This record gives sequence, structure tokens and C-alpha cells, in this order.
Amino acid sequence: MDEESQAVQPRDQSCWAALPDVCLRRVFWWLGDRDRSRAALVCRKWNQMMYSADLWRYRTITFSGRPSRVHASEFESALWYVKKFGRYLEHLEIKFLNPYNAVLTKKFQVTMRGLLSCLGKNNNRLKSLSVQHLELDRPVWRNSIRGSLIKSLSFFLKKAGRQLDHLSLKGARLTVEQGCAVLGSLSCSRGESLVSQLNIEDYFSHHLAVYSSPQFSKTMATFRSLVSLTLNYNCISDELLDGLCENNARTLWTINIKCHVHDPHGQVIWGMSWARLARRASNLKVNFFFERVMKHERLARVLLQEIPVRGLSLRSCYFSDPDWSMRPTLTDLLPTFRHTLQAPSPVMDDWTRAHGVQLGSHHCPTSGPEPPPKPRPRGPAQSLCL
Repeated sequence: MDEESQAVQPRDQSCWAALPDVCLRRVFWWLGDRDRSRAALVCRKWNQMMYSADLWRYRTITFSGRPSRVHASEFESALWYVKKFGRYLEHLEIKFLNPYNAVLTKKFQVTMRGLLSCLGKNNNRLKSLSVQHLELDRPVWRNSIRGSLIKSLSFFLKKAGRQLDHLSLKGARLTVEQGCAVLGSLSCSRGESLVSQLNIEDYFSHHLAVYSSPQFSKTMATFRSLVSLTLNYNCISDELLDGLCENNARTLWTINIKCHVHDPHGQVIWGMSWARLARRASNLKVNFFFERVMKHERLARVLLQEIPVRGLSLRSCYFSDPDWSMRPTLTDLLPTFRHTLQAPSPVMDDWTRAHGVQLGSHHCPTSGPEPPPKPRPRGPAQSLCL
């Protein structure tokens, strides 16, 4: 009799029906969009779970830059998602991978216009926005398409600037005028921006001497709560450092600086500008990332002793200068920062041992007998991280 009663037991009395909401929400968390949509058809409770805000706070939307039937619905799916669940979004990341032709860039621009328009109308929760590696200086971006995309992005940032805390436009590759216009839109509503984390690495096109632009320094002066700033060395100037000192000294903790061989990096920066900023922003740590900038005289021009350097990365690909040596950097330059640099990485230990170099108090001793020095790295690609 008991077996018969269990057999005819209503389906909604099963263990799944009794599953607590917190557990059911966790199950939905691991499902993809298609599986979530199918699960929402099971019962009313599961349908309500589909619209739980916790499921839609984080989103990465990736668009393929290659024509393909498999990826043909990406643009439509992105718009569908934002229209249906965009009001719950708090962290949004958008990627457009190596666009193949102007047709795809046009489709992406139209999709972004609809996506940002919908977010601007329905969302007041967005805290983090990342739109990376657009590379808008490539020929596949026609002037009209590029201009329309920049206009849509600027218009959205005017609305969302009041709530955004993190903004990454890494790899946008804009002109100075275009880049300053987009960043300036963040402060249109209140005259200042409260973004705390800003990533503008490779934000401007290569070969641009951004440091000489008064417009850029003026635009950066509107940021008043920066905690972390990532940018290229061709943006660094005394005016920028003075602005950071005046407007962000109380909050600024980290500056990440990329110095690429193709970016202008010969500007003169006064040590007193760095010293003033380091004195006012007592918690400031600066991380440098050098790409194909390996010669000691160039590094010494950038790495002033007044900078509170925390991390240093030297990377070189196909660096074939026969007269180049790492020894001057290891012996003359790095010991200047031995009190602020973090502990050397295993790669750094290999380099110092291979060159027979001691970095004073910065060098980490090893227990037991010293291992034999490893052979000097050969080949075109070389890197050193501290």
C-alpha cells in the first residue's frame, strides 16, 4: 500500500520541489543560458528562480570577429540577454575578437548601440564595465562606424558615470581627442568622476605623445577617487603627476605603467614630481611593465629613484642587439629599489645566478650549498620579472 501511495505521489512533492531556494539558485548558477531557459519551463517556482538577480550580476559577452554560421547568432543573443536581464547587471565585460572586415564591425557597432541604449534606460546597478581590445585604429573600422561607436559609448558613460566604480577600455586605440572625449563623458553630470579603478592601457594609438597634450591632463584632473590606475608611459607627465597628487593622493594605491618600445617614452619627468606624489600618497606602489625596452640608458631615464617601485617586468621578443647586456640593470639600477621591490621571482634568481650578481639586501639567500649557475637564456624571446 505504501509503495502504491509513493508511486502516485504528485510530482511537485518530490525532493526537487522541497529544495531550498539557496540551493536551487546555486544549481541555476552553473547552467548556461539555454539550459536555464529550459529549466524555467519545469514549474512556476523554477520560472521565478530564472529571474533571480543573483544569476545575472556578472556577464561576459564575446563576439567573434570571423564570419561563421556557428557565431551568427551572437549579436542577437547579446541584445536578447540585455533586454531581458540587463536590469540585474553589475559587472559587464565585452570582447570583440579580431574583426575580419567592415561588415562585422558595422554589425558590432549596431549591436553595441542597442545594448548600451537598453542598459542606459533599464539599469542603475552597473558598477564595472570592461570593453577591451577594440583596436579602433585598424583599417577595418571605417570612420563612420568608429565615430558612431564612440558616440554610443560616450552617451552611455554620461548616464552610467554616476554609478560606475571600475572602467576598462584597454586596447581601444583612439586619438587623443577621441580618448579624452570618452573619458570626459564620465564627469559630465557632476563635473567630476568617482571611478576608483581605471584601465587605459593601450587606450591611445601607438606613436602618440599623449604626455604633451594639455587636454589629457585636464581630463584626468576630473578623476577624484582613483585607487588603481593603469596606463602607458607615453601618458606620464609632470602635469599628470601633479594632478594625481592634488586630486587622488588620499585614495591612490596602485599605478601600473606599461612602456612599449613603439610608444614615445623619452619625455623628461622630474624626480620631484614623483617624490611629491609618493609623499602625499603614502600607500602608493608603482608597477612597471617594459616591452622591448631593455637598454640600461632607457630604463634609467624612466626608473627614477624617487618612484616607489613595487614590481618590475622586463620582456623582450626578438631582441637581437649583440651589445646588449643585463648586468648594468642588475648591478646599477635595481639596487636603487631594493627597499620597495617585492621578493624576486624564481626567474629573477636564475638571472642573478647566471650573471653572478648579488643585489644586496634585495637578494634572497638560499639554504644549503649554492646550486651551479644555469646557462644564460638563448633565443629571441627573453623576459625578467621581479
